[in-house]
Amino acid sequence: MLWISSLPITYLSLLLLPCFPGQNGGENEQSTDIISVWEGDSISITCSLEGSGNEVGVYLTTRIQPVNVLYLSKWNTSYILPALANRTRYSKEGRNLRITLHNVQESDSNIYLCSNIVKNKGHHKKLNGKTTIVVVKAKTSGVVEQSPLYVNPQQGQSITITCALKSLHEDEGILLLKTHMQPERVLYVSSQNVSTIFPAFANRLEYSKQEKKIAITLHNLWKNDSDIYVCAGVAKNSSFLSVNRSGTMMLIKEVEQTDCSNSSWGIYSLIIMLVLLLSVVICCTSYRVYMKKYSQKKNPNAVYEDMSYSSRRNTLVRTNTYTSGN
Repeated sequence: MLWISSLPITYLSLLLLPCFPGQNGGENEQSTDIISVWEGDSISITCSLEGSGNEVGVYLTTRIQPVNVLYLSKWNTSYILPALANRTRYSKEGRNLRITLHNVQESDSNIYLCSNIVKNKGHHKKLNGKTTIVVVKAKTSGVVEQSPLYVNPQQGQSITITCALKSLHEDEGILLLKTHMQPERVLYVSSQNVSTIFPAFANRLEYSKQEKKIAITLHNLWKNDSDIYVCAGVAKNSSFLSVNRSGTMMLIKEVEQTDCSNSSWGIYSLIIMLVLLLSVVICCTSYRVYMKKYSQKKNPNAVYEDMSYSSRRNTLVRTNTYTSGN
């Protein structure tokens, strides 16, 4: 009875958990680290090693303008991107590979992905590991301030980028650009607050402007929106752009739409069966309680009959005694 009474509560609580969509990013994808440093500093990125005999090697790659930064095979042969060879060092630490990049530059700002290559049934398979977002900030302040430095929303969500001009040009407008994956204009707002929204975010953009500060909200983001967004000041009758040097790095997390319909019928059927089973147990328990009460009501009558019989026996004994005396 204890098993029956405790099982439905525990099991049903697990079954009734909502069916959440999963993220689509590799079979071994881990959490995301964010590193924000100044120019000239050093950073370390740690990749996990698979540790199995099937592992062939580990890659460190960039996701914006994808390139292979480093590759280390299980035979300890390695490749380092020539442009970074003089500033890159690596070392194995147990089941981790630590990659250190010295004297970082603004151009090192990127999204770095660790990947393990394993051999399975004669085929090579890529397992995505940890993602590291690196933002390198320039030490010299520019004429355009921009925030945030990085955003990591999911598909369908919204983000806000804030641009502020520090120049003295009263007739200067603000331009928001995509600069890496798909370079294009996103928004232009003149000093008179006349705006042009370009096709990249048609019907998906809104902004608010206060003097030389503008907050731009991008809605309904999807994977192709991943890029570096840069605010620029545009002076009238000038081809020169006052550009924020770091920009906003945006990486969209893809969401895998999990189809819960196939499992829903099975879950609901199991829930119904458990409810029916619980109802039967309750009915049986109620019946036993009823029978016990019914038996308790009948027992006093049986005792009364026994007492009547004893009374008759006593009467007979007394009668025999009286006869003997005569």
